[in-house]
Amino acid sequence: MAKKKVLYGVFNDDHVLLDAVRNIRAQGVRIQEVFTPFPIHGIDEAMEHRPTGLHTAGFVFGLVGVSLMFLYMTWINTVNYPLIFGGKPFFSFPAFIPILFEVTVLSAAVGMVVVYFVLNGLSPIRQKPVIDPRSSDDKFIIAFSADELSEEEKHEISNMLHENGATEINEKVL
Repeated sequence: MAKKKVLYGVFNDDHVLLDAVRNIRAQGVRIQEVFTPFPIHGIDEAMEHRPTGLHTAGFVFGLVGVSLMFLYMTWINTVNYPLIFGGKPFFSFPAFIPILFEVTVLSAAVGMVVVYFVLNGLSPIRQKPVIDPRSSDDKFIIAFSADELSEEEKHEISNMLHENGATEINEKVL
């Protein structure tokens, strides 16, 4: 696995971090990632992230799940094992509705979890490296990919981080 160099600044306050992200992005510098111990409102807009397509994946998985279940129940009740229950016809759609609803919710939820894990590169088999363990406790981190940066660019980014309130500036090989 290739080693990646990361330059990062550590912040103590979420408001200072949000202002720093806005200031650094305004200067045209690309931020690789921001790590926070809790969600910060406005960080997605400051980082200029595009909206996620996770809800679309949930809709597609729900639609596929309900369609397959509807076809399966129809086939069972009309072709494979047609039984008359309480005088109802073989194809009794109102009886299908609760099951179809539950299968829609289940398939959408499972599909969205799978898509989330795949898009974020998460796996129970492989551990992702942690830049700084304090980022899940009480510190906020702005990380930059240092592989393609020259020493002068690293120095400029370090100065920007310091000017915007970073308490520490470190470089780490992951």
